[in-house]
Amino acid sequence: MNELRGKRVAIAVTGSFCTFDSVFDALEDLNDAELYPILSDNVYSMDTRFGTAASIRARLEKICGRGCWHTIQEAEPIGPQKLMDLVIVAPCTGNTLAKLAQGVTDTPVVMAAKSQLRNARPVLLGISTNDGLSSSAKNIGILLERKNVFFVPFAQDDPVRKPTSLMLETGDLRAAALAALHGEQLQPLLKVRDINKL
Repeated sequence: MNELRGKRVAIAVTGSFCTFDSVFDALEDLNDAELYPILSDNVYSMDTRFGTAASIRARLEKICGRGCWHTIQEAEPIGPQKLMDLVIVAPCTGNTLAKLAQGVTDTPVVMAAKSQLRNARPVLLGISTNDGLSSSAKNIGILLERKNVFFVPFAQDDPVRKPTSLMLETGDLRAAALAALHGEQLQPLLKVRDINKL
């Protein structure tokens, strides 16, 4: 259970607010690592029906045991100073997927990922997007071919009511993190959920 001991892992969170409970629960399984929370601008500042920004920050800071980074300036040294062994972006929205695929660096989260990749160090994406099988599909394809980018296995979270939506399998987060640290993609990447249990 201590495979992550001594590893510095950034937890970069973007605005798929409806998945926070399941993702944050999964982060508890990484507590043998040194966790560093990084928030997108929206997560840092927006109150939603899923909770206030302050309550989300407080929960994540409790899990990680330290304050949240929330500016591009705070995230940028990850590369030059080789601060992190792994950057996990979870949940990773379609908006963030597009930015990562196209080299746009305008939020703390994408800066963290870009800065990590400049040193050929691993970035793990836990996608959560309603258009994963439509407009975001091309960006997933681009990132699947990108060196040092890995994915938490994912599935259609509700193929009947949301047929293009994809969501990470939060139960695979720890195993995917360990695989990424070894330069490997956890398989199988595509999961199938029992439609009768949805």
